Amino acid sequence: MTNRVLTVSRIHTVAWPLLVAWPLGVLVGSFTIGAAIFAMVGDTGSHINFSGGVFSLFGFALAFYLQAMTQTFPFALGMSVTRRDYFAATLLVAAVQVLVFGVLLYCLSLIEVATGGWGVGMRMFAIPVYFTSAPVIQLATYFAFLSLTAAAGLFLGALHHRWRVVGLFTLGVGTLLAAGAAAFVITWQKWWPDIGHWFADVPRSVPMVWLPALAAAAGILAAWTVVRRATA
Repeated sequence: MTNRVLTVSRIHTVAWPLLVAWPLGVLVGSFTIGAAIFAMVGDTGSHINFSGGVFSLFGFALAFYLQAMTQTFPFALGMSVTRRDYFAATLLVAAVQVLVFGVLLYCLSLIEVATGGWGVGMRMFAIPVYFTSAPVIQLATYFAFLSLTAAAGLFLGALHHRWRVVGLFTLGVGTLLAAGAAAFVITWQKWWPDIGHWFADVPRSVPMVWLPALAAAAGILAAWTVVRRATA
């Protein structure tokens, strides 16, 4: 079983530019542009000079797992790979990517803090530092949100593979209606202050690690539920 999963995981190496090269390349480009802008602007008088370039890494991760289910999955089935082996192999690739990119982002955040924002006061990687000073929670935050991104890509890709655009539209409309109904009830019952107090009082590890980790687990389970009955 393990050998089959390792063998199947090599299918994803065909898309290694999207898996590794493009995310890192765009991340370097975003960093360079952001650093140049903040160097030109100079001292802004604020310690919060945020550059959103780091989110490009998450965008490419989402795109990779989307195409893993919409393009590579049918190809693998055509090669007589079982759904279980393919899904397990994809999760293995995701775990390695989450580990590598999570450690990379954490190390870059340490350098960023140590250099005062790369010498120009720019905050790009050390986002968890805004909310906690605990190194373990900071590192786990990167792992949790990268895992959530991969899970979202797998679920959306599986949904598109099985039901095409209708599935995505149904999910989108359903999510919009559910969010609207929840917002209506919360506003009606005047629960917003209580929700705000809960996030402020709860241990930082809950919203930063456990909630996204649970959402990622739910996304993976949902993706497998959809894809196990999908056809090529």
